[in-house]
Amino acid sequence: MKLIFTITSFMSILLCYCQPVPAKEENIPFLVTFGADAHPSYGDDDHCQTFFFSIPEDYKKPFYIRIFDPDTGGANDEKNNSGGTFNTITNFSLYGGAGCISEKDAIGVDPIGNFRSGNLIVSKDFGVNPSLDNKWITLGPFNPAEGELAKGYYGYVFKLIAQGIKGNDGNLYRYFLSSNFDKNVSIEGGNSFTFEYSFRLPQNPLEVSHIYPFINEHVISVKQANFDLDNGAIMKLFSAATLSFSLDVSGDNLLAESIYYIKDPEKGKSLDIQFIIKKSTKVNNNNMVFYITNQYGESLPFFSIPIGGVPKYQPKVSITPKTD
Repeated sequence: MKLIFTITSFMSILLCYCQPVPAKEENIPFLVTFGADAHPSYGDDDHCQTFFFSIPEDYKKPFYIRIFDPDTGGANDEKNNSGGTFNTITNFSLYGGAGCISEKDAIGVDPIGNFRSGNLIVSKDFGVNPSLDNKWITLGPFNPAEGELAKGYYGYVFKLIAQGIKGNDGNLYRYFLSSNFDKNVSIEGGNSFTFEYSFRLPQNPLEVSHIYPFINEHVISVKQANFDLDNGAIMKLFSAATLSFSLDVSGDNLLAESIYYIKDPEKGKSLDIQFIIKKSTKVNNNNMVFYITNQYGESLPFFSIPIGGVPKYQPKVSITPKTD
């Protein structure tokens, strides 16, 4: 009689504290927000992006949020005024306090209603400023207790909204949650997350970007939505229970959606949504929007440091007894 073997693997808690946004593991070059006058076909459907930063309850020191290349113009940004100059202004506003994340509008995928809930802590506008091009600027110091305590998001939460308030250019930028004013120094246990991701895809063929939505125990199914991917990549879902599941991909200025039904081993863990750049279709400056909702239409968070670690497929191979 043959023996029964079961092959399993496990997902460990990711014990790293690097807090760049986007994270290194995501392989996403830049976040992107276009000016208010830009056409959606440039890859930004609402000219606004919200990120949340979570500070552990036991962290009592000041912290800082650093922004790389906050101005519009120069090395990284996308000019849409053909033959002219950059004309875009981006506002970065940080909120904390009651309602910062507990307000329903704050975690939606559209900047409507009371999405700027909470207490405004700091607000800055950035236009064309060569002195800031390709450089880091620092917001802070901030007191962790100024955030909204949200245990479901692992600490005190702050909300940073980037909104294009003028112009039609694309502002490409990055964040870092830091314990130091002058350097990118990570905060142990800190994290960042969003409910709608607007970003620039890599350009090299077969390069892969990743997004890690967290699936709690109440999720039965998820619907992924991607806007303006320009058919420039293949999308697949990987998880602890699924080796590869193909997802529908959007064309130029279009929205594509597909549904995936959650399996029990995936609950309480993260999924891995992969964007694999096509060899056959080269798209320059491919900006896109991505979000995911549960069976009730509620948006789900993507953590820069995936909760439970990067998901690894857990195959189950059984050899059953053979009877003669």
